[in-house]
Amino acid sequence: MKHSMVSFVFVFLTSAIAISLGPTASTAFGQRLEGTTINGKTITIPESSIPRPGRMNTNYFFVGPDVRTPQPPPDAETPGSLACVYQLVSGPTGCPIATSTTVPTGGVGAIAIVDAGDYPTAAADLHAFSSYFGLPDADLQIIYANGTKPPVYSDWEVEEALDIEWAHAMAPNAKLFLVESVQINTDPTWQAVRVAGQTVAANGGGVVSMSWGVPEAPQELNYDKNFRVSGVVYFAAAGDDGLNYPFHPAASPNVVAVGGTYFNRDSNGNFLNEQYYTDGGGGAISPYESRPSYQDVIESIVGMQRGFPDVASDFCCAAIYLQGWTEVGGTSWSSPTMAGIVNAAGLLNKSSHDELTMIYKEYANGGGDGVPGVLPFYDITTGDPTCVVGWDICAGVGSPRTYKGK
Repeated sequence: MKHSMVSFVFVFLTSAIAISLGPTASTAFGQRLEGTTINGKTITIPESSIPRPGRMNTNYFFVGPDVRTPQPPPDAETPGSLACVYQLVSGPTGCPIATSTTVPTGGVGAIAIVDAGDYPTAAADLHAFSSYFGLPDADLQIIYANGTKPPVYSDWEVEEALDIEWAHAMAPNAKLFLVESVQINTDPTWQAVRVAGQTVAANGGGVVSMSWGVPEAPQELNYDKNFRVSGVVYFAAAGDDGLNYPFHPAASPNVVAVGGTYFNRDSNGNFLNEQYYTDGGGGAISPYESRPSYQDVIESIVGMQRGFPDVASDFCCAAIYLQGWTEVGGTSWSSPTMAGIVNAAGLLNKSSHDELTMIYKEYANGGGDGVPGVLPFYDITTGDPTCVVGWDICAGVGSPRTYKGK
């Protein structure tokens, strides 16, 4: 499969991965991939986002080099600008980044983020992020999945900052839990996923977000039971490896898979439209997972198999704070953002199946509520020939508009 976003080819086999890198990247493990672009923006892929045999990978990239600045990059989306575009708040015409300062105020129950490695400055960084954008301080608690603090993994600290800051930004009144795991054959561990689900259920219900994944394999069917705690809706990033790239846990029928889109803005910073970005956020028809009943409405597209993503959210690019400001993108941003939006909608569905049944019922009914211009999801039909009217592997049923149907 050609992956033009990072200029290299991934060939996944059952026992190994052959990697062919383009001229801008080194073949040495541990180095970052630099020099590629998304819509003119130079990006850097961290080592943790490069798939490796036998481990899960993150789904984020840096816009430009991995450096910290005193202020957020001016072209990075903010909680206010994203919430304005998605009609979660009232904002200025065009939702320009600079002047879209109204932020969400909702949030119920709990949100748990599952990641690998300790994040020593989590509370301080989240406070700085919240203070800058006018969000209340988070009710944040860090949990060690196996009872012992894991080591620090530097690439995963960025992932953790992205996850907790944007989940909190979309649902600032929800309790927030960061469940930290060690890296072993699967990183984070399935134990961490179970702890996250149990924690959310014990704190009034809510959502779990997972911004990582692994290429699909037959044994994934044994892991799907980890996303079934009552009172919890699970979200997973669909991956950054383009279309027709099978990816788990996004492919699990027990999670809401979140793909990636792109905001186009004019020279004045006004939002123009939202599209899929070719070879950006992932989507596929799973070779192993059977079609769940909520996808019967798209049987003519997916056949007997599970299709993903279910929904999508902006994947490029966001401001985060990690001992300074930087700009990142990827479906690692999309998943916690969508999880926060669903949490703030306040319905507290009892399972991912219930949440997805509601989403696909809205889709089957045309998605509208009789009010022109007000739809629960915006159909993404541009950016790749695969993006058509209706559900597709570009963006599922679409990106959020208002809290309706969430």
